[in-house]
Amino acid sequence: MTTAVQSATPRSSHAWSRRAPLLPALIVTLVLTQVPFLMTIWYSLRNWNLLAGGDSTFAGAANFRATFTDGTFWKSILNTGALTAGATVAAIVVGLVLALALQKKFPGRGIARTLAVTPFFVMPVAVALFWRSAMFDPSFGLLGWITDLVGLPRVNWLSEQSMLSVVMITSWRWTPFAMLVLLAGLQALPDEQLEAARVDGASWWQQMRKVVLPHLRPFLELTALLLSMNIIQTFGEIALLTAGGPAYGTTNITYYIYLRAFNSFDFGTASAYGLVALALTIALALPALRLLSGIFTQEGRR
Repeated sequence: MTTAVQSATPRSSHAWSRRAPLLPALIVTLVLTQVPFLMTIWYSLRNWNLLAGGDSTFAGAANFRATFTDGTFWKSILNTGALTAGATVAAIVVGLVLALALQKKFPGRGIARTLAVTPFFVMPVAVALFWRSAMFDPSFGLLGWITDLVGLPRVNWLSEQSMLSVVMITSWRWTPFAMLVLLAGLQALPDEQLEAARVDGASWWQQMRKVVLPHLRPFLELTALLLSMNIIQTFGEIALLTAGGPAYGTTNITYYIYLRAFNSFDFGTASAYGLVALALTIALALPALRLLSGIFTQEGRR
């Protein structure tokens, strides 16, 4: 027994010697994430509005009860769902089309792939400013020129089709990410399966429906999960293009919390809204995380 204890001690010390270099990074991560989270919980229990003046007072659950009577808060939740779903579906569909096109060999394929990925690396602020002037402007924007070309009246996109405009720019920015994941999935598809389908006389659509899409299902599910987790945090495009309007029509939960905190300076209510939004997001993300866990389990069994 003494020998077993002595042998366990070196193993334990060796394990700690390997983990010790990670402790500074772990401590910094905990300080940067958990301290603000604990402060948010504290602020959510206080009446703290800088415009009202005076010291903050204990509010209890009053700030949380305010979420049930604030129609704009629940409207921002619906806007967040619409933006996330619309941009995710559009990015996956366009990304799949680009992945299918860029998988085939043709002269200049490397340059085409580089250009297709470029939007993903452009700063969101630069993207929003470019689209506002070069695409959405009703006088000299590209979309206005296209509507004139097909004989349709010009549209003031940012005021008349504000949510569609935000969905378009968001999906455009995240399409390269979807394309990269799906392109990796297509490259992992065995050529023998497609060759067998061609020998059996399957059409292009039958090959897509029976061979390609079933193979890409885990990649599609993973792409949808990762895209939705990122798009739900959209802020810059809304702030620069529509400022949440018109009539809070494009205000998502992230931008609404920003308005409560830095426009109304109501930090107590903004903190409570942020915690409620976090709880709703976690409730919606848990099924997706279980799905992702199932994907990894299936891949591990293979």
